Amino acid sequence: MQSDLADLCLEASFLPLSVAGLTSICSLATVRGLVRTNKSEFNMTYTQTNDETINQALKAIRGLDVDEQLALFWFVYTEMGSSITPAAPGASTVSPDVAEGLFNQVKQLSHEEQLQVQRDLINKADTVFTREYGSMSDTTKLLFWYRLAQGMENSTIIPMPPGYKLSSQAEELLNQVKGLEFEQQITLFRDYVSPMGAEAKGGAEV
Repeated sequence: MQSDLADLCLEASFLPLSVAGLTSICSLATVRGLVRTNKSEFNMTYTQTNDETINQALKAIRGLDVDEQLALFWFVYTEMGSSITPAAPGASTVSPDVAEGLFNQVKQLSHEEQLQVQRDLINKADTVFTREYGSMSDTTKLLFWYRLAQGMENSTIIPMPPGYKLSSQAEELLNQVKGLEFEQQITLFRDYVSPMGAEAKGGAEV
């Protein structure tokens, strides 16, 4: 089980610090040592997206208005940020430089423009930013959104309004996400951010 979970974290660009007694991101090499077995069985589990609980949660989240979706994402980050952290350049399908490059572009915008970029991603608008996002791999998209959440925390990205409270529906969804198994949470996040943005104009995923 530890081997499968460690591999999941690498592939999904998230690393739970509790795996194998890890205490910091510097222990990534230790995780790599755990992922030598049961690879094919794990991959089959990871690529399945027919979990009805996840599908229902995705449908409910996407049923919220755009700004409420962004607020829910922020609350998920604040509630779970202490137990998940991006697994940096070790994951085979993540491109940290690409995620950081788009993040830095967004960071240079005004706060209102930053908010519009996030809205455009959810609405799948066709812009320079959403097309660049669309060219990313799913794991790189996850890392990009994680960086946005970090930016919101230090106000380099437009933060949540002071005292903001989720609607009762969004609060219920937040509690549902918190109650999922770690593997389900990662699958949910991946499947949520994957279809956002616009289709890239040629080129391979990065």
